[in-house]
Amino acid sequence: MTGKIVKYINNRVILYEGTPAVETTAKSPKPMIEGMNQFLKMMNITFRRDPENYRPRINKQGSVKDQEQKQKGLYFYYDTIE
Repeated sequence: MTGKIVKYINNRVILYEGTPAVETTAKSPKPMIEGMNQFLKMMNITFRRDPENYRPRINKQGSVKDQEQKQKGLYFYYDTIE
C-alpha cells in the first residue's frame, strides 16, 4: 500500500459561538486544524500526541509543553502515518 492514511475522517469543522440555549451563531466550515486550533484556543486547552499509542492527550495547564504549544499557536494538530 502506498500513500498516507489520515487518522481522522472529517476534514472540515463548523464552530458555534455564543451562549448555549440562548443565542448561538454557526460559523462557516473551516479546515480541521484551523477549526480545532480556534476551538481549543477559546477553551484554553492544548493537546499533544502520546508517543506510545498516538492518542491525543490534554496537556496540563501551564506545563512546559502547554506553554510551548500556545506560544506557537499549535493547540491541536494531526499527522499522518506512512
